[in-house]
Amino acid sequence: METVSFARNEYNDKAIELYWQENEKMKERLPHADIQHVGSSAIPGTLTKGDVDIQVRVQKEEFEEAVCVLNALYQLNEGSVQTSSFRSFYTNDTILPLGVQLTVCHSEFDVFHKFRDVLLINEGYREQYDQLKASFDGKDMESYRKAKQHFFEQLKKTPEYKNLG
Repeated sequence: METVSFARNEYNDKAIELYWQENEKMKERLPHADIQHVGSSAIPGTLTKGDVDIQVRVQKEEFEEAVCVLNALYQLNEGSVQTSSFRSFYTNDTILPLGVQLTVCHSEFDVFHKFRDVLLINEGYREQYDQLKASFDGKDMESYRKAKQHFFEQLKKTPEYKNLG
């Protein structure tokens, strides 16, 4: 059984450094992409697993090229959903583990930057998310992922999320 653990502020400097390194690498190859630092490491002071998540947003006609570019840089996350508008990649060969979520702009999975923004503007949601993470610290990763998915489904129903468009 894979377990999950969290820390606060321990990874901030490394996370920011890794984001900018990878952003530069991707921007060279995908100059029209919107590359954003997402996930808990993009939210100062929140609990994090110590990994970094990046969302790469592209137009529909750029998606297949972006898949090829990112596949050359990272490993395809075989355990993740793969659609005509979403792919997930990862690497553990960086200073922190890295996840890259490739999405077509305005598609079903183009949500990661919105979740980050809602958590940044609403302290109450951040506290709820941190409480959820703390309740799973040292426990089963799969159970945490299910609870996290439920949390984000509820976040989609909030006025803050809906106002992001």
